[in-house]
Amino acid sequence: MKEYKVSVYVGVPQLVELMYKKIMQEVEKAGKLDKVKKGMKISNFLRKFHIDIRRKLFKEILDGVGGNLRFIVNGASNLDKEVSIGFNSIGVHTIQGYGLSETSPCICSENDKYIKPGSVGKPMPNAEIEIFNPDENGIGEIRLKGPMVFLGYYENEEATKEALRDGWFYTGDLGYIDKDGFLYLTGRQKNMIVLKNGKKVFPEELESLINSFDEVKESMVFGLPKENDDFLLSVKIQYDEDYIKKEYPDKTIEEVEKIMWNKIKELNKTFPKYKYIKNMIFTNEEFIKTTTGKVKRFEEMKKINIKK
Repeated sequence: MKEYKVSVYVGVPQLVELMYKKIMQEVEKAGKLDKVKKGMKISNFLRKFHIDIRRKLFKEILDGVGGNLRFIVNGASNLDKEVSIGFNSIGVHTIQGYGLSETSPCICSENDKYIKPGSVGKPMPNAEIEIFNPDENGIGEIRLKGPMVFLGYYENEEATKEALRDGWFYTGDLGYIDKDGFLYLTGRQKNMIVLKNGKKVFPEELESLINSFDEVKESMVFGLPKENDDFLLSVKIQYDEDYIKKEYPDKTIEEVEKIMWNKIKELNKTFPKYKYIKNMIFTNEEFIKTTTGKVKRFEEMKKINIKK
């Protein structure tokens, strides 16, 4: 970032969120966290009157990432809402887009006019988007029509028939559309955990909260199968070795694990009881990932089940 004076950055959430987390850790280390948060509130208030002082007010922070960064585009999966708000608050215009390889690839995006942190924006021209079979919260599978939709999977008629039905492309992604027409992603249909009582848990929702802890580099929420055909809601955490060495120099990993478990239990109190995480794996082991940085959940589950 510093060497090449990067001004525009296009990336996946893992990297964007890690960048923001590191920035805020340095701010806190310098004892300026309260000052920066106050500055964000002031600058955001002034922007309502078209007075923008962010680049001057947060120059020291921006210099830490090269001094030229002005625009971030996030794709591949959902960006944490607080990260989006945070970057925009310090003067780095951050937007999200959404699409799939099967849709050439973008079907939704924020832009200068339409921005709502936490959403992936509004449909692109000619993209007709619907929520199929929504639940009581309006969450269902995202399906769409439009000229950007592919013709089918190469030499795979069965997969094509599953994805393309009655003129609609079924994405396999779950989400909802708000009253203003903004699309929100809640996770992948195949990742959703359905408990024995019928309640649904979206792992990505809990992971975004767990990943906000400084001790956490990355996490994966999953349902560990139980004997009564139910699931034990669990989380695997890859801890941030550098942060732990710096902040807990006199503690063993076992002691840090207990601290982290207490934080998870406190976080549980903010959820309905059916979302309580009741088991934790604490490791420095890297997750198995795709080339776009997404965790290969089923590969990870194989490892976890072998160990269990």
